[in-house]
Amino acid sequence: MDNSAIYKKTLGFSLRRALWDLLVLLVLGGACTAGFFIAEKTTDKGLVGLGIGAVIGIIIMVIILRFVSYYLKAGQIAMMTRGIVEGELPDDVIAEGKKAVKERFTTVAVFYAATGVIKGIFNQLGRVITRVGESVGGDAGSTVGSAISTAIQVVVSYLCDCCLGWVFYRKEVKSARATCEGAVLFFRHGKTLARNLGRIFGIGLLSLIAIGGVFGGIAWLILSRFPATFENLAKEISEAAARGSSKIPDFLTNPDTLVIAAAVLIGVIIWSIIHSVFIRPFVLTGVLRNYINSGIDDIPDEAAFAVLDGKSAKFKKLHAETA
Repeated sequence: MDNSAIYKKTLGFSLRRALWDLLVLLVLGGACTAGFFIAEKTTDKGLVGLGIGAVIGIIIMVIILRFVSYYLKAGQIAMMTRGIVEGELPDDVIAEGKKAVKERFTTVAVFYAATGVIKGIFNQLGRVITRVGESVGGDAGSTVGSAISTAIQVVVSYLCDCCLGWVFYRKEVKSARATCEGAVLFFRHGKTLARNLGRIFGIGLLSLIAIGGVFGGIAWLILSRFPATFENLAKEISEAAARGSSKIPDFLTNPDTLVIAAAVLIGVIIWSIIHSVFIRPFVLTGVLRNYINSGIDDIPDEAAFAVLDGKSAKFKKLHAETA
C-alpha cells in the first residue's frame, strides 16, 4: 500500500477525532462564555468568570481527550504501521486498531506511561541540541536557541508517534525494549529521516496560512459585531494590569486590537484541530514509513543502546528495565 492508500484507509480515525475535537471545543467555548456572562451579571467581574469557565472547560477537555486519544490516535498509528509493514489493512480498521492498542498497552495508564517515557527521551535529547544555539550567547544566541527549541518540539511530536509505531511493530518484545529501539533508530538513521523535515514544516506552514487565515478572518467578522463585550473585557484587563505587577501587552487593553487577538487565537485553534486531524496524519504516514523501514533490517542491539545511555537519563533508566 502506498501512503495515500494507507491514509484513506485510516481516515475513519481522523473523522472520529474531528468530532470529538469539535465537541470539546464547544464545551470549552460554552464554559468560557457561561463563566463570563454569569460573573458579569452577578458580580460585574466577567474576566474572573471567564477564567473560571476556562479552567472548568480545560479540565473536561483533558479528561475527554485523554481517553479518546488512547483509542483513536494510538489505533490510527497501529493501523498505519500495519499497512506499511504488511501492505494491507483489514476492512474494519477501527475495531482492529482498538484491538491492537488493548493488546499492546492493556490499560490507559500503561499507554500514557509509555508515551510519557517516549516524549521524555526525545525531549531530553532535544535539549542537548538546543544548547548549541544558546551557547552563542546574547540575544542572538537566545533567539537561535528558541527557534531550535520550537523546531525540535515539532520534530519530537512526529518522532514520538513514529516510536509508538515501532512499539506496535515490535509486538513480540516488551514495550520498554521496543521504545529503546525506537529512540536509537532516529540517531542511527538521522540523515534518512531528516529528509522529512521539509515536508513537515512546509506543509505545516502552508496549512497555517490557509486554514488559520480563513477561520481567523471569519472569527473577526463575527466578533467585531460585539464591540461592547470587548470594551468591557479590555477594561477589566486594564484594571487587572493596574492592580498587578506584571506587564500586560497594550493590544490586550485596546478593544479593537483585542478583537483581532481573539480572532487570531480562534483561527490558530481551529487550524490546530484541522491540521492535527486531517493533514498531519498524511504527513506522518510518509515519515513513519521511512522510520519503520530504516529499522526493519537494522534492529538496534545492546551496543546501540549503550551509545544513548550517556546522553539521556530517561533512556538509561528505561534501558535498565529491559535487562
